Amino acid sequence: MRDHTKLRAFELADEIAVLTYKMTKDFPKEEVYGLTSQMRRCAVSIPSNIVEGSARESQPEYIRFLEISFGSLKELHYQFSLASRLGYLLEAAYNSINERFNETEKVLAALIKTLRNKL
Repeated sequence: MRDHTKLRAFELADEIAVLTYKMTKDFPKEEVYGLTSQMRRCAVSIPSNIVEGSARESQPEYIRFLEISFGSLKELHYQFSLASRLGYLLEAAYNSINERFNETEKVLAALIKTLRNKL
């Protein structure tokens, strides 16, 4: 078993989840069951899959959960871009979280690549 709390990828993913909740709280009420809900589910999925993968015994299973996490990360990145273009976010807020997405994507991709190379 691995300790997910020691992973930089987990720390960044957790930060994105918290930011997502904070940044979507003022979205239009008509989006509460639409984009807001989708983004929040997606945001929680990212660190959750890192945690679940860390609890798996086999390396291939661990990598698979990290890949699922990466997919959710990319999905949420798009959703933030969409929210910005719809006018739900200020440009400065979008730019700030966009930087975090870029960093998290790099860190998580590097972790996956490193683990694949060890197989």
